[in-house]
Amino acid sequence: MHQAAITATTNRDVTVANRKQTDMPASRIGPVAMTPAERQARHRARLRQAALVSPPAPRPRLLPRPRQWAAAVATLVALQDDYRAWRDNLPANLEGARLAEKLNAIVELDLTELLEIDPPRGYGRD
Repeated sequence: MHQAAITATTNRDVTVANRKQTDMPASRIGPVAMTPAERQARHRARLRQAALVSPPAPRPRLLPRPRQWAAAVATLVALQDDYRAWRDNLPANLEGARLAEKLNAIVELDLTELLEIDPPRGYGRD
């Protein structure tokens, strides 16, 4: 038996997968296409609506580095005072626990050196 060769007798349509969607016309909003005046009015209404939206608020400016340093050191000192008060108010059964050891390690840190540091202002303003 001889097998018949398979031949393509009809045209095949090939869809291009990377076709941009912008090539296709927009679908109609209503049953009838808009006139140019209606299209322009709709465009102007969109522009007016966009103008009513307020722009986002600007981000707050960062403090200069010396003031950031001073704020960070003040925060550390305040936290150390809070941990000291926590350690002082621990119940008697927790005085030998790991919690008390960690609180003691924080309280015993010497932060006076950090308070004495005067960071440079930069750009030749030292």
